[in-house]
Amino acid sequence: MKKIDLAIIGAGPAGLSAAIYATRGGLNTIVFESSLVGGQILLTNEVENYPGYEDIMTGEELTSKMRLQALKFGTIFIEENVEEIIINEDHKVIVTSEDKYIATAVIVATGASPKKLDVPGEARLTGRGVSYCATCDGAFYKGKTIAVIGGGDSAIEEGMYLTKFAEKVYIIHRRDELRAVHSIQQKAFNNNKLEFVLDTVVQEINGEKKVSSLTLMNKKTNEVYNLEVDGVFVYVGIVPNNELVKDKIYLDQQGFVITGDEMQTKIDGLYVVGDLRKKTLRQVVTATSDGAIAAFVAERYVAAISDRHRP
Repeated sequence: MKKIDLAIIGAGPAGLSAAIYATRGGLNTIVFESSLVGGQILLTNEVENYPGYEDIMTGEELTSKMRLQALKFGTIFIEENVEEIIINEDHKVIVTSEDKYIATAVIVATGASPKKLDVPGEARLTGRGVSYCATCDGAFYKGKTIAVIGGGDSAIEEGMYLTKFAEKVYIIHRRDELRAVHSIQQKAFNNNKLEFVLDTVVQEINGEKKVSSLTLMNKKTNEVYNLEVDGVFVYVGIVPNNELVKDKIYLDQQGFVITGDEMQTKIDGLYVVGDLRKKTLRQVVTATSDGAIAAFVAERYVAAISDRHRP
């Protein structure tokens, strides 16, 4: 088994930030990522609120820069799926699909995944008109009519992005007002390709080989009707990717990990950062902050373990 100082599981902004700080601090660090480097931020077409960047970037551009910075300091990236973390007193065993690694400290940055509507037709038509990524699939809807489900920042931002392709975009939200921040709402209200359908929930996604319509219900009037669309993009929240740690540490009712201010869990040397944590604000800037803090604390922990074993 290969021995390392620090294992970071996940290569979104939190994991990448942790890698930069850890390797710059002298830790032998491996980042495990089973899919594309970047995590959830890859689904974001425009990042305009990351401090220090005046120009709008895509999520991919931002995380690519972070990855290059981590590589410069010596981070090793391994594309292996982590299947288990085995906890021992002063080390952890990382079991991947291909190998095992012994790490003194572990930072879990596995993030979260898009929440599903759980309505009839959603699973069957996923990939055939149902999508959770405007950046990935928006270009397929040139001149089409589509719906975006949700009323938060992501839903409205991605709805505006989709107007670059679609002729018409319906924003369908279950409340009587949007949850997105004021500046985003104002941009959306000024976009004549957007139409807002409030106080409304999706009851079913219809179609044979591809999406053809949505069955909607107005919550105030109880009216049920069909809305013809060519596709639907779902942005109704996230669910934590907590499979590796859910039986080991404390979670809140939604399954997000409860940590201290220094990202520590109840297990010494095991830290959780980014969207997987219970937190008030899930943004790139808070994810990178989490990663930096965890790496700094992990560095002290690794040093303490080394001192303990020094003759």
